[in-house]
Amino acid sequence: QLQLKESGGALVQPGGSLRLSCAASGFALDYYTIGWYRQAPGKEREGVACISGSGYSTNYEDSVRGRFAISRDNPKNTAWLQMNSLKPEDTAVYYCVGSIVKCDSRFYAFAQSHQTWGPGTPVNVSS
Repeated sequence: QLQLKESGGALVQPGGSLRLSCAASGFALDYYTIGWYRQAPGKEREGVACISGSGYSTNYEDSVRGRFAISRDNPKNTAWLQMNSLKPEDTAVYYCVGSIVKCDSRFYAFAQSHQTWGPGTPVNVSS
């Protein structure tokens, strides 16, 4: 059974960068689409980015496109979310998910269908 664990969350100043990691165990990662969601205090959970099992296809929500980059290394069973030009509104708990749902713009609507969620890592963008 696939298990995921995020790391890399921290307090960072606006305009700064962070790289979140998603480490997988229990199953070969390349079988799964990997996605990132986030949930800010008092707000609904929202999708951020996803990457196909092969790594050839990615998708980003409008609010992060051009600032965030998702990547993966299947032999290392790890995926990453590089976050640049961070804004206070990026403050949230970030979750990685493993899913058999195809990575495209509709991926984020299938949150209830994803196979595995990590426990989350907090990101705080503040001066």
